[in-house]
Amino acid sequence: MSDARLLEIDLKRQRLFYYEHGRFVREYWVSTARNGPGEIMNSECTPRGWHAIANKIGDGAPPGAVFVARQWTGEVWSPEFAATQPAGRDWILTRILWLTGLEPGHNAGGERDTHARYIYLHGTPDTVPLGVAGSRGCVRMRNADLITLFDRMTEGDRVFIYD
Repeated sequence: MSDARLLEIDLKRQRLFYYEHGRFVREYWVSTARNGPGEIMNSECTPRGWHAIANKIGDGAPPGAVFVARQWTGEVWSPEFAATQPAGRDWILTRILWLTGLEPGHNAGGERDTHARYIYLHGTPDTVPLGVAGSRGCVRMRNADLITLFDRMTEGDRVFIYD
């Protein structure tokens, strides 16, 4: 695991803080679970505690690339494309940073396993509000912000989520 980069996600403030070598670099608006914090499978809550980036998915995909089951569909989100899709779709766009929990019994293993719950940092349409809870457990970000982080982060980098 790398100590060079760290992400902290503040669930109450709906912010992500990016650090390199212990120094604050940048703050981003995010949207976490509308159901609030929680670690239980199928709760649609955002899990707290220490995590690591397990997988980076989508390198080289265009901004707005639509992902289903962690695969790029070949489609790119636009308001026109979205209008042809079912209402209320939870868009996973651009890149995926798939998290794994590092705390056995809290966010790793059994019914509390962050990785098995498919908890990601992922892009979202510009029409989706950030700064307010609204996701189904993941951490939503602006596509351009996610690309910037994706390019800097490596698998194994730590992520701390707190409320």
